[in-house]
Amino acid sequence: MHSADKEKTMKVGYIRVSSAATQHIERQEVLMQELGVEKIFIDRVSGKSLKDREELANLLAFVRIGDTVIVESISRLARNTRDLLSIVEVLDSKGVEFVSKKEAIDTKTTSGRFMLTVFAAIAELEREYILQRQKEGIAIAKMNGKYKGRKPVAVDMSQFETVYRKWKSGQCTAVNCMTELGLKPSTFYRRVKEFEGR
Repeated sequence: MHSADKEKTMKVGYIRVSSAATQHIERQEVLMQELGVEKIFIDRVSGKSLKDREELANLLAFVRIGDTVIVESISRLARNTRDLLSIVEVLDSKGVEFVSKKEAIDTKTTSGRFMLTVFAAIAELEREYILQRQKEGIAIAKMNGKYKGRKPVAVDMSQFETVYRKWKSGQCTAVNCMTELGLKPSTFYRRVKEFEGR
């Protein structure tokens, strides 16, 4: 069924299994049938990166206002709290509800929305703890004279000069140059400054 053909609201299921664990699909499919799911999107990937999940992207493009996305458990949808909140935010922006059977989360209910608020708070705490540990680690390393800072990104200067010349002559944009060299904007412009100052 194409999204253009879709008129009524639907229960839409999402199933993810690793490519080596296809036997778990049947169990999730049975659950989807029991919950009255009308359309299912299935990814057979590890789930480490959202970018690798083509069927999840198709699901997010397919759903419309009033639909409900159903998963067996949060772990099938997201590998961490940040990814979960990001996906639910997309669904919410489209007027789509979210249900996770295992954790009994349903965004149509007050308790379900509260649970997501708790997850958001936990994710924020996790970020703060990570940053704090990084700062403490750097401070200790500096005290012991062991902190060297980030290693500079290695750049082939002959390749950089070729790309630099193309950029200066208007043959390519700065963004294209950064992509070709695999550099972040800050690193690219730092290299430009170093090159021009030689």
